[in-house]
Amino acid sequence: MQIPELTDAEELSCDVLVVGGGTAGTMAALTAAEHGARVLLLEKAHVRHSGALAMGMDGVNNAVIPGRAEPDDYVAEITRANDGIVDQSTVRQTATRGFAMVQRLESYGVKFEKDEHGEYAVRQVHRSGSYVLPMPEGKDVKKVLYRQLRRREMREKIQIENRVMPVRILTADGKAVGAAGFNTRTGQFVTVRAGAVILATGAAGRLGLPASGYLYGTYENPTNAGDGYAMAYHAGADLTGIECFQINPLIKDYNGPACAYVANPFGGYQVNRHGERFVDSDYWSGQMMAEFAEELASDRGPVYLKLSHLPEESLSALEGILHSTERPTRGTFHAGRGHDYRTHDVEMHISEIGLCGGHSASGVRVDDHARTTVPRLYAAGDLACVPHNYMIGAFVFGELAGADAAQHTPYEGELPAGQLREAHELVYRPLRNPEGPPQPQVEYKLRRFVNDYVAPPKSGARLSLAVEHFERMRGEIEQMGAQSPHELMRCAEVSFIRDCAEMAARSSLARTESRWGLYHERTDHPVRDDESWLHHLDLRKSPSGAMEFTARPVAPYLVPVDAYEPTGGPERHIGEVHPEQVATAGRREVAPIGSGVRAQPQAAVAPVSRSPRILELHALVEDEPELPALRPFLADPDPAVRRAAVAALTETVPPGAGPALAAVLGDDDPGVRAAAAACLRELVEVLPADAELADALAAALGVDDPSVRAASLDVLRALRLGGEALFAAALADSAVEVRIEAVRALVSVDAADALARATADPAREVRVAVARSLDDPHAVASLLHDSDPLVRAAALQALGRTGCPAPYPSTALDALDDTAWQVRAGAATALSAAEAEVAVPALAKTLADPNADVRRAAVLALLAHAPHEDARTALATALTDPDADVRAYAARAA
Repeated sequence: MQIPELTDAEELSCDVLVVGGGTAGTMAALTAAEHGARVLLLEKAHVRHSGALAMGMDGVNNAVIPGRAEPDDYVAEITRANDGIVDQSTVRQTATRGFAMVQRLESYGVKFEKDEHGEYAVRQVHRSGSYVLPMPEGKDVKKVLYRQLRRREMREKIQIENRVMPVRILTADGKAVGAAGFNTRTGQFVTVRAGAVILATGAAGRLGLPASGYLYGTYENPTNAGDGYAMAYHAGADLTGIECFQINPLIKDYNGPACAYVANPFGGYQVNRHGERFVDSDYWSGQMMAEFAEELASDRGPVYLKLSHLPEESLSALEGILHSTERPTRGTFHAGRGHDYRTHDVEMHISEIGLCGGHSASGVRVDDHARTTVPRLYAAGDLACVPHNYMIGAFVFGELAGADAAQHTPYEGELPAGQLREAHELVYRPLRNPEGPPQPQVEYKLRRFVNDYVAPPKSGARLSLAVEHFERMRGEIEQMGAQSPHELMRCAEVSFIRDCAEMAARSSLARTESRWGLYHERTDHPVRDDESWLHHLDLRKSPSGAMEFTARPVAPYLVPVDAYEPTGGPERHIGEVHPEQVATAGRREVAPIGSGVRAQPQAAVAPVSRSPRILELHALVEDEPELPALRPFLADPDPAVRRAAVAALTETVPPGAGPALAAVLGDDDPGVRAAAAACLRELVEVLPADAELADALAAALGVDDPSVRAASLDVLRALRLGGEALFAAALADSAVEVRIEAVRALVSVDAADALARATADPAREVRVAVARSLDDPHAVASLLHDSDPLVRAAALQALGRTGCPAPYPSTALDALDDTAWQVRAGAATALSAAEAEVAVPALAKTLADPNADVRRAAVLALLAHAPHEDARTALATALTDPDADVRAYAARAA
């Protein structure tokens, strides 16, 4: 197919745009229309059979029926299941409005099981409450909802556009104003002008790779590829809890749940291979999954759903539900293996990871009316972070979103041209590479990395490798090929999966504790740390385009829950989370440990302290104490108390806080030292730059902890408290990170002679830092022939900044033939500062380099010579380069 022009887009208009025609989206559309809004419902498939609900539903997991359960009990249950990290105001909406929703659905024709007296036949599965309400004809729920959408009075208010897939939410003046996407059958570009947008695109179910290896053999609906997560993120909305994964038990070798919720009321239960029950957790949660995984991996595995002991009437009833309502293919699956519930128990396993608010706690941050942090943008269903919300919660928040969004009218300004161009490029880029790698191959590789590096148990090193892989795969995704609208849809989905994978990895790096059992198990931070992490971890896209994080304290509860006492308070800005050093196994300058000797692991996190001194300290902080009142806590025998005192100093910043924190850099406990170093860096803009602080930081340069020494140099530099002699001495430090900080500090005091000496440092990283710091082309000379290509590349790039006088242009010309692309790119940059007569002909030839980054550097260098006619001629040839960046930079000359 041909790439359609952006100007040929079909533009639609509505009061309320609903993206996704599944559970929440259908209810949002119906409710908005009932409130008088003109609604446009976009679905990339067909609303009649789209969404997870269309796969069948055996019952409701969270029905709070009067007389059988109380809303407060349900809120408390969900709070415990989510280890205290909940916004109870949102959970309470499901608890208090769920029964009315059951009645609304019943009025539509949805069947819920009732007893002989006409009362709802609620079953008890959780030990503390009865919330499970079976649905004998749950396979027909989606048909019933579609029938409501097609009622005559609804057809007049709700326009349904099937086979239209949005890829970006459009924003103007900070508000959601519409969407951009394309038709998955015709390929036409589609834009929407709206008064409000409701995202209801479901979970990110196609994130991890199933054990079967099948791309679409996922526990969740495989069409849910994280579209809404990515669209919300790029629109500027906060996402939260992305480190809390969805992991479920399922039937071995079958992409469907084991359905313990259905089987337990009939007498089924989970056992190990000896027939022993082993689950201690009270609610289906991450902690239960941790117990499940432990049993599965032990000599007591495998694990089964035991049904063979049940009487015939129970087994017949279960077959009627599980083989028709829940999964019509399930009976065929068992029959193909010659298995029968009467003779075989069901082997269970663990699903791949996913992101899902409805079954864990990963989603777009919403308030109790489904509003996101972007005005006029809403989220509902499994996409929204309302923990363990399930089907009833999806309906409730769809209703809330529809009612609130209905007040808005269509945006009347110009749709943002830049955002439309970006969306157009995202959709049709694969058509420019029709023979590029096909989507299944790229997606398999991406999701294989998710399994290898992101799936629990997690560690900082594996997560850091994940971030590197996902960043690199941006380029691979850009090279994917497609030839049809359907393939364009799949390619766009891969970009959404990559966004979600990076969010999951970076969020997991940011939360330095273990919580939610298997959902966020960090082997390097194995302890739950309520003191530091009874917080939501919010993720957003920064103005620079990076992922940044904020730790948001859990708000005080509406319903008290034992073991958790959130107090609210100010947010803690974390900013960007950078990967750990994973380029080498350990530090490069340290020899490997000999055979047969193992390094003793250090505790990643100190045990949570029970000391009453911490409570005493927290009470003291409320009164803005002076430093003398805090000093006893800084000297407390308990490291947890000392860490809390450091945090208190950072919060209150009394006079003398700087020297006091600097003194703590010598603490015996590494966690206390790390906290003090982080706090000094955080406060560097507000600390008085006095002699006492300078002396304390200088003394810390003798501490036997390289991170402390590096932090001390960093603060000394930032506060202008050190001199050349102090900083130059640090160039002899044994730790690379300290020597890099010394280089930065020497640059701040213009110590050119000392920097020149650092060009002989044995560590490549230090020499690269020096090259990037020098402002004299002759000082760079010794690095132009360095043995390491990255050092040579940095030195050549420096010439582009400092100037490239003779004889260095000839060095740059020779470097254009280097085997390392980084060196060739650096050479092109150096020639941007050389004489045009020498540089332009060489740069014109470099536009044919096989590496896109080299060609981009050549284009940027040619732009510096744009007054030269030959440079403009060369730039014109780059307008057809296969790389979008190269074309974009070349277009500047025009």
